[in-house]
Amino acid sequence: MSKEQRVTGRREFLKQSAATTGALTFLGGSQGQEKGKSPKNCIFLFLTGGPSQLDTFDPKPNAPEEIRGPFKAIQTKVPGMLLSETLPEMAARANRFCLVRSLNHQEAPIHETGQQLLQTGRLASGSLDHPHFGAIISSLAGGGDNAMAPFVVLPGKLGNTGVTMYQGQDAGYLGEFNSPVVVTSSRKSFRDIQSIQHPSPRRNASAVRSTLAGIKPDPRYGSSLFGEACQAARALVEKGTRFALVNMFETVFNEPTWDCHADGGALSTTLQDYRTRICPMFDLAFSALLDDLEEKGLLASTLVVAVGEFGRTPYLNNRGGRDHHNGVWTGILAGAGLAGGAIIGSSDDHGDEPKDQPVSPGMLAATIFKTLGYDPASLVPGTRLPLADANPIAALA
Repeated sequence: MSKEQRVTGRREFLKQSAATTGALTFLGGSQGQEKGKSPKNCIFLFLTGGPSQLDTFDPKPNAPEEIRGPFKAIQTKVPGMLLSETLPEMAARANRFCLVRSLNHQEAPIHETGQQLLQTGRLASGSLDHPHFGAIISSLAGGGDNAMAPFVVLPGKLGNTGVTMYQGQDAGYLGEFNSPVVVTSSRKSFRDIQSIQHPSPRRNASAVRSTLAGIKPDPRYGSSLFGEACQAARALVEKGTRFALVNMFETVFNEPTWDCHADGGALSTTLQDYRTRICPMFDLAFSALLDDLEEKGLLASTLVVAVGEFGRTPYLNNRGGRDHHNGVWTGILAGAGLAGGAIIGSSDDHGDEPKDQPVSPGMLAATIFKTLGYDPASLVPGTRLPLADANPIAALA
């Protein structure tokens, strides 16, 4: 889609909004903030590729072998909550996070659709790209030109995931000032930073650079690029960033990711990669992030979200992998005053669809805004659209 088409689409969108309301009122500062609530920060871990719910956060030990997969389920610190044996550090901290085991959507089961829904709460319409949660927080939070960047993406934005379309990691019609500062590192080490960029010269990226330069390696996060980026996200939030988005992988190609089709080739992801690389990487980094935030007194004011764009098929395919499945999967929420150890919703006995309390991406979006201190029924700045198209998850609101 050309730049001209996008500009035209935005103008039409704003024109229609103005026709509805008589005039556009651009919101900012504390607009939408719930009375009596201090706004909180967010670290959003995007689990590129879509983790298999059965092999991570929602194991089915009593299902047939062709469904339950190769991993055993283990007990956690929370009675009745099982996790895959590949996540022992998380199991020891299960009282500090919530599992939403009934996420689902009915749109096309492709990466890009899920990427939009899980990061904006909506699907793009024609040339209208909806802003990422972080861009909305940036706009609502206000802040001067020299303030610490409120929205940062690291260690690089999403790249090619199969279909050329919007992936939900920009400001859309909120404009370039609310776009993220993008920190791009090499694929070997986060400390090998290639660039720190923002499209607006008004947005101060130097504070991001100086914050990252002062980070000392913490072995608790592991030796992965993802672990280093999680530590960097914590440091940025400590210095004033309101929303840090960490992409676990840049793409679903060229290296093992959560996208476990097992479709052949040296770089194709298998469930064995889950055992030896992917799950240990996430297990260490996520657990260290919770520990670090707690030790620095930041967990109560920081929401940690970890979610992929969909789940995986209940039945193993004929190669022993799992394919795309948007029928049900699991998201993780922690911090920001949420009670740990909760399980919201459940999937059926095969991990195929919600058994109870189905949760849509819109509901997850509303829950994120509500937890961060914003009324999800208030408006996206400059529009007549609510922050989210659904109500928050009742058990977490």
